[in-house]
Amino acid sequence: MAKEKQIFYCKECGYESAKWLGQCPGCRSWNTFVEERITVGASKHTSIKKDAVAPTSILRVTTADESRIKTGITELDRVLGGGIVKGSLVLVGGDPGIGKSTILLQMCRNLVHSGTEILYISGEESLSQIKMRAERIGTFEKDMMLLCDNDMDNIGTAIQKSNAAVVVIDSIQTMVVDEISSAPGTVTQVREVTARLMQLAKQQEVAIFIVGHVTKEGTVAGPRTLEHMVDSVLYFEGDRNNGFRILRGVKNRFGSTNEIGVFTMTEKGLEEVDNPSLVMLNGRPQGVSGSVVVSSIEGTRPILVELQALVSQTNFNMPRRTSVGVDYNRVNLIMAVMEKRAGLNLWGFDAYVNIAGGMRISDPAIDLGIACAIASSMKNIPISDETMIIGEIGLAGEIRGATNIMQRVKEAAKMGFSRCVIPKSNYDKNMKELGIEIVCVASLVEALEVIFN
Repeated sequence: MAKEKQIFYCKECGYESAKWLGQCPGCRSWNTFVEERITVGASKHTSIKKDAVAPTSILRVTTADESRIKTGITELDRVLGGGIVKGSLVLVGGDPGIGKSTILLQMCRNLVHSGTEILYISGEESLSQIKMRAERIGTFEKDMMLLCDNDMDNIGTAIQKSNAAVVVIDSIQTMVVDEISSAPGTVTQVREVTARLMQLAKQQEVAIFIVGHVTKEGTVAGPRTLEHMVDSVLYFEGDRNNGFRILRGVKNRFGSTNEIGVFTMTEKGLEEVDNPSLVMLNGRPQGVSGSVVVSSIEGTRPILVELQALVSQTNFNMPRRTSVGVDYNRVNLIMAVMEKRAGLNLWGFDAYVNIAGGMRISDPAIDLGIACAIASSMKNIPISDETMIIGEIGLAGEIRGATNIMQRVKEAAKMGFSRCVIPKSNYDKNMKELGIEIVCVASLVEALEVIFN
């Protein structure tokens, strides 16, 4: 007979334990264990054993060109790797109200206009609410099937009976499996629902998009194993009060994970940004100290952003360090190199570093830009508005080379910059044809002398 069993799960990584633990042995996170009761039945012991599948030689395996479905949204296609792959399971995460459901509804509108069958399943909204939201982003010229249900048995039947090529599940935390007694959104429910959706996607050759809510730490609510089960994970980034939205691919089995899509929120939904560099530099102050333009490679394209720094004398025994859009530890490391190698006394100053526009950049090629912005603010000497700075800083104070340097310099020339400071090891004689002054530096001291003299 079936009996009830008490299990504790880690919300971050899905680690299972028979008792509550303060720290998870798997991911080393604190206070992440939650209690769940599961029903253990005897049916699994009586299941019919399937025939074993023999291994196949890789030389005999044939591959076919994967057919992708264009969404009609260029930035979304870029992040997906060229379009929607049939039989894929895609997780779309982000803060509440940032635009997850909006962009999926816009995608559905474009797909039905091109003749693709769509099934939109919602466990949070009624049919009239979905209709109101659909009318706000535009008119649907062709029909799209809607279903408001959260029972996975009914949803599975609807997907099998429909001819839909793309299915949208909004959201994964509202779906339930009747055989599991846990509440919707718990670890057990989310894992089981995702496993069933993955099975349906592969068997029916249908692409399924699932919306996932995020926790206050910015991760998808539920176990991290959810991200390992799906084929692609897309995250929406940006401040709700800021008009810009950045769609970043964190995982993608069918394309690059470095691509980003840039959107702006309007009254009629999300609109694509064709030239992110122009948008990010819009409104940049002229002749102000602590402001510099740097270049970051996001996937296959360079993006120019404004990096700002503010250095002021501290009133406390320990100076304050704050960074927005840049790794905090990286800023501290660069400031330590500036003190040791360049002789700048920063121990008595507060330092604030910010990436304008709400971007988050991890490219090490912006290191030299951070150092120059901090030095500019400390000395109160503006950096030329026509200068772009590229370079990674090592602990010895050397300027190391950056990847895709020609793409970065070409983008600077296209945006109208007249001078570009680059690492000496990256110099290429073909840069003379770009019509931009190239200044090569080998050390941090040399770079500061060139920029401020």
